[in-house]
Amino acid sequence: MNEEDKIPFTSHLEELRDRLIKSFIAVGIGFCAAYGFKEKLFEILISPLVSVMGKDDTLIFTGLPEAFFTYLKVALLAGIMLASPVLLYHFWMFVAPGLYQKEKKVFVPIIFLSALFFIGGSLFGYFIVFPYGFAFFLGFASDNLQAMPSMKEYLSFSSKLLLAFGLVFELPLVLTAMARIGIVTPEFLKKNRKYALLLFFIGAAILTPPDVVTQIMMAVPLMVLYEISIIGAKIFGKKPLEDDLEEPENTPEAQKSEDTKSDDE
Repeated sequence: MNEEDKIPFTSHLEELRDRLIKSFIAVGIGFCAAYGFKEKLFEILISPLVSVMGKDDTLIFTGLPEAFFTYLKVALLAGIMLASPVLLYHFWMFVAPGLYQKEKKVFVPIIFLSALFFIGGSLFGYFIVFPYGFAFFLGFASDNLQAMPSMKEYLSFSSKLLLAFGLVFELPLVLTAMARIGIVTPEFLKKNRKYALLLFFIGAAILTPPDVVTQIMMAVPLMVLYEISIIGAKIFGKKPLEDDLEEPENTPEAQKSEDTKSDDE
């Protein structure tokens, strides 16, 4: 690229500012649209908890503004989800000019797959793990103890758990990308499978409620995703032929070839 073709750094900052403003506007529009359905959205979010609560049990709010701010947060999260296509578009339009054509072909599927895996992990946590985890916590109730979960605490706990499941389901993409750039190999992943299994159970014990069932329900999918990562590393990992093509030009063979050319001249 010639010096004349280079875009000034200030132009990049101006473009970043414009795209951030448009992204915030999109989130604001999504927030306003979601706020009209805030009660319904919160009902959907608490559905796994309500399904295991007693007939007369209900959520509470302990501070006067707690319900209001909880609904605001729910609407904001829903607004970000509604605006996510716009956010991804502006992110792509900002980084795309700096990528080679080959990198663009790889980048788009990665964005799509990362969103797909994240949503899949969150849905798994919502439909599969939440009912068992909440049933475990409510099991401590007795004649002298009554569970009275608050709106604020439930939103904080559930959103963190959904985020955790969404992130751990990104494992195949992370390991496949590491294999692609040569950090790990399929053989390395196979050899260290038992250590990965141990880490999965330790991570599940930290991220999930402290009962064996939910820990297993996170660790088992991670084991499956790890095996998928090995397959992905085999298919998309760095091949030996690619290493040969990327050898530096000052290797002995290359130097010998240069000496031969010099002698011929």
